[in-house]
Amino acid sequence: MFNILVVEDDAKLGSIYSTILRMNKYNPYIADNGLAALEILDKEYIDLIITDVMMPGMDGFELTETLREHGYNMPILMITARESFHDMQKGFLSGTDDYMVKPVNWDEMILRIGALLRRARIVNERRIICGSTILDMDSLTVVQGDEVSILPLKEFLLLFKLISSSGKIFTRQQIMDEIWGIDTVSDERTVDVHINHLRERFKNCSDFEIVTVRGLGYKAVRTE
Repeated sequence: MFNILVVEDDAKLGSIYSTILRMNKYNPYIADNGLAALEILDKEYIDLIITDVMMPGMDGFELTETLREHGYNMPILMITARESFHDMQKGFLSGTDDYMVKPVNWDEMILRIGALLRRARIVNERRIICGSTILDMDSLTVVQGDEVSILPLKEFLLLFKLISSSGKIFTRQQIMDEIWGIDTVSDERTVDVHINHLRERFKNCSDFEIVTVRGLGYKAVRTE
């Protein structure tokens, strides 16, 4: 089941979103502004975000820009009462993937959500096969032959991120921002500790290797 974060300051409308999403087999989270949304992202894995524009504290444009600047790449659907081309342009320039104008046609919204998830290839990426190793996002498990390992959330998300973008180098700060959240009080040494845990846990695995790139960060290399 996909986790969808709805950022909407109208409590009644947020409740309607939640009902519609549950009816269509999605798992909704509700935040009443951008700052509250960031707090949820610190704790939960979110597949897609639906955000209003006009909100107190941090509006939809600011939220989208902040997420993109810190490496969050989940699809974002912006929904707003603003219908001018300038506002739409501002939404796309801030990093949104799609844009709808209120009043929302709920059936159309669900179709757009499905399209965005398919476009982002999240459907496939919730389960990664790397040689004889299988990573399953829904159960936070790593399967190697007959052995099944249930990893702590942060370790799993870190391994999933590295292997899903095999060969790509991630800085410690990028990893911290996406997995621990931009407001975390932990420092970058936390990443090193989790990398060491993963290396020790999978030291006998021949399907992938976690490589340190001196002065930059880490990457996973598939060896199968």
